Amino acid sequence: MKIASPYLLFIGDATDQLSIKMARGAADWRPELCVGEYSVNGCTVSTGIDKMDIAQAAAKGAKSFILGFANSGGVLDQKWLPYILEAMNNGMDIVSGLHDKLSDFPEVVEKAQQTQQRLLDIRHPKAEFVTGTGVKRTGKRLLTVGTDCSVGKMYTSLSLEKSMKKLGFDVDFRATGQCGILIAGQGVAIDCVISDFLSGATESLSPDHDSEHWDIIEGQGSLSHPAFAGVSLGLLHGSQPDALVVCHDINRNHMRGLPNSQFPSIEETISLNLQAAKLTNPNAKVVGITVNTSSVSIEEGLRICTKLSEEFSLPCVDPLRDGTDSIVSTLK
Repeated sequence: MKIASPYLLFIGDATDQLSIKMARGAADWRPELCVGEYSVNGCTVSTGIDKMDIAQAAAKGAKSFILGFANSGGVLDQKWLPYILEAMNNGMDIVSGLHDKLSDFPEVVEKAQQTQQRLLDIRHPKAEFVTGTGVKRTGKRLLTVGTDCSVGKMYTSLSLEKSMKKLGFDVDFRATGQCGILIAGQGVAIDCVISDFLSGATESLSPDHDSEHWDIIEGQGSLSHPAFAGVSLGLLHGSQPDALVVCHDINRNHMRGLPNSQFPSIEETISLNLQAAKLTNPNAKVVGITVNTSSVSIEEGLRICTKLSEEFSLPCVDPLRDGTDSIVSTLK
């Protein structure tokens, strides 16, 4: 189900920039879909777009009220319900990427029925999926993979899409997480799909297409992460990638959230992902590396990327600082 735009991004009383990643992703990558942001007393962060309240956003044509914040456990606090009800009274659908479902709150369901507005729990797929087939599909596909979780797979995917469009490619971004779905307007939250159907859901996300069309499939998790390797493997098998881009974040010495775990090298990550990818596409290859260098200076970031590029004979960039044109050039 497609999300109606434009969006009003609701960030509540957030005080941590990381906690508004839903809102920030939309503001960074699809500003044309966002009419403004709405915050309440106590909020100390911002996406950087125009601030306005619900009535002002409605007057500017807002169609969806986005719960643009996240918290531990993905809980929908009762204190936000009055704002949700007000947004529906002003003609907006409600969009949530939290674990708690909007449909679990009777007053929200009742208001939606009264106003005929939609409740979109984008983290909870409603489609029915089948198991993967491994049958080769037409078109071309690129999947972002990572040394760990939260290393920039979504931002890399979106940067690749932007570069490819600029260079004349026929390309689509295929979202697999709640933030990506908000940006794309549609997709599958792959981490909420029953494990037997992971590869099948990924196949449905990127169906047959014209021979020169590219799908950029947003990666999730990491094959090296003890908690999330399963979803990463399902994406690899279902996407049948022709190309892989390895994403990395510097200055990590263990997997995110697991202080006793071993952190893989880029070399190990390439080997693991190619081995898994070749099950459904024997011709899969790695075409580039991206690195989040935001913790160091621009000059140091360039030095790190240059060193990795020379070591692996692959283009290596920070997608936000450098763009991804050099990786895209390998796809021609």
